[in-house]
Amino acid sequence: MFRVAIATATIALSTGHTLANGHGGGGEAPAAPKVEAVPAPARFVLTKQGPTLVDLKGMTLYFYERDTSGKTSSCDGKCAEAWIPLAAPANAQAAGDFTPITRNDGSKMWAFRYRPLYTSVADKTPGEANGTATTLQWRVARPGD
Repeated sequence: MFRVAIATATIALSTGHTLANGHGGGGEAPAAPKVEAVPAPARFVLTKQGPTLVDLKGMTLYFYERDTSGKTSSCDGKCAEAWIPLAAPANAQAAGDFTPITRNDGSKMWAFRYRPLYTSVADKTPGEANGTATTLQWRVARPGD
């Protein structure tokens, strides 16, 4: 009886594998298409002041207090000369908490949790955070914000 059970299980398993592939060849099923992961436009680093969001060059990123809609940037013209929007390509796709938004001039920029991100011309090297010294309307972007 035990031999019959083993033989039946072996036949069932080999037949099931062949039928699952849709043909009698017993080959492997086609691989699922690879989904390209969208790289994040920024990352968090640990600084003396705590976790800080930086661009891919290591420059500190900031939030502007007047950006309240979650869909647009309030920093245009002269403002955007001192506070450079974190540019996104025209075909940018959301990546985790990062979303592309459209600026008034039609260009795209990145936002973190729907808050537009900027670098400051006051920061000359990676890791500096001199932008907060210029006005209280700008804050260093942090994960809890």
